[in-house]
Amino acid sequence: MTLTKESFHGALPPASEVTKADMASTREKEEALLQSVTTSGAVVPRKRAVGRLVMHSMAMFGREFCYAVEAAFVTPVLLSVGLPKNLYSLVWLISPILGFVLQPVVGSASDHCTCSWGRRRPYVLGLGIIMLLGMALYLNGDVMISAFIGERDNRRTWAIVITMLGVVLFDFAADFIDGPIKAYLFDVCSHQDKEEGLHYHALFTGLGGALGYLTGAMDWGQTVLGYSLASEFQVIFFFAALVFLVCLTVHLRSIPEVPLRYKNEETKILLEVTESYKYSTIEEEIKNGYLKSTCTEIKAAAKPGKCAVMSHTEDQRRMTLKSLLKTLLSMPSHYRYLCVSHLFGWMAFLSNMLFFTDFMGQVVYQGSPYAPHNSTLYLTYKTGVEVGCWGLCINAISSSVYSYLQKILLPYIGLKGLYFIGYLLFGLGTGLIGLFPNVYSTLALCSLFGVMSSTLYTVPFHLIAEYHREEESLKLQDGEQAAEHGRGKGIDCAALTCMVQLAQIILGVGLGLLVSVAGSAVTVISASTVALIGCCFVAFCVRYVE
Repeated sequence: MTLTKESFHGALPPASEVTKADMASTREKEEALLQSVTTSGAVVPRKRAVGRLVMHSMAMFGREFCYAVEAAFVTPVLLSVGLPKNLYSLVWLISPILGFVLQPVVGSASDHCTCSWGRRRPYVLGLGIIMLLGMALYLNGDVMISAFIGERDNRRTWAIVITMLGVVLFDFAADFIDGPIKAYLFDVCSHQDKEEGLHYHALFTGLGGALGYLTGAMDWGQTVLGYSLASEFQVIFFFAALVFLVCLTVHLRSIPEVPLRYKNEETKILLEVTESYKYSTIEEEIKNGYLKSTCTEIKAAAKPGKCAVMSHTEDQRRMTLKSLLKTLLSMPSHYRYLCVSHLFGWMAFLSNMLFFTDFMGQVVYQGSPYAPHNSTLYLTYKTGVEVGCWGLCINAISSSVYSYLQKILLPYIGLKGLYFIGYLLFGLGTGLIGLFPNVYSTLALCSLFGVMSSTLYTVPFHLIAEYHREEESLKLQDGEQAAEHGRGKGIDCAALTCMVQLAQIILGVGLGLLVSVAGSAVTVISASTVALIGCCFVAFCVRYVE
């Protein structure tokens, strides 16, 4: 039996029970439904409006805004509460270690989440709440502890503990949230929309970072809020929390997800084409029997034969730790090479970014952070740090601009060209900064940092989408169901994002020792060397889908 418009109309309630607007909406859903069921049985997500993709990208704007605030204020906050120097490495290592261990587990869990709200959004919401909690603790921990503990030594100890906890929670959640966001985009968009969405992600990542750095550069102590609240840190928290909450809400309302608990493929198809955010409407129609015959017809049209559907028990079995480790270890070689290239990229990028303001203060401006605070050397160092913040702002703006240029360059040079150029320009730029540490040339070359940033946020995930598209096409040619089984999009995105945490762990262990021995100049030279090695790896080892 084939799916026809007549049979679809026959399964709907009588016209007298719905309004004209409802009938018009039903016809739109019907047309989308007929277009979404291909002859091979695959359900193709319908075309998303640009506004929906922009809404989806707002999470990246809010996340990067908060990241920029942390970059600007976390060191002053830690110094203000009296954190001992021997605990600095502990603060920066706990979060990436936790992320590296747990990220694949959460990615796999989101692949099999049966929440009625969807698979990815519950995790995005939960991690967003943890981000806010961490930010509240590290920006307001000292004030909160002072309100409850009066004794000075105990207050200092607890302020250090609470601030460290806040930094760890924030970094953990902010690093973690990228995986579910990317998997959410891949789940609900067609291949063309995935490409478009990743470009918008990179664009709003750069804009959020630029606005965050500008917010941190302002003197809020002289404003009305500065006089009303206890400290400048609380003013910054107010703005950062407000921006992130608005962006997170817009993101979660951007595109509806198909709940995995609808194990019947025909119900999934019906949910796929609805624009409503309230899935209960369709649930009620199914319960009332209005869509029963339609579901049967869709099943017959889309799956002429036995419909292979995984049971909930099988999903849970697939999520065991043993099977999860096996999935990661048995990852196809092209996924593994992509992860290694991503690791090279983030090691190069972070080794430069984490110490860039210190490099500006010590190497470019010839200042000293260890000199007395009223000395010329210290004031010169502080000036260099402030100029370094403007350099990071240039990086964020150039990242946004280049994310737009990527769309223009992609048809001409392809993903391989974009990937190669990103690593090459960054490697050459950081090398020149290390060899010729001049203020103006350094600020100009900061724009190349944005090229690398935009590349890392888009091209690897483009390739993941290409790999999945190729695998699904092969499955359809073999007559298999074009559904996620074995390794899902969530765990692949998580494995890729894990490389960020692994890069942080490697740098936290090794680069700090190099800086203490050779000084800040070694950071940009290391970044240049690793980026150029990664450039060769990208050119010769990563596989690109034709």
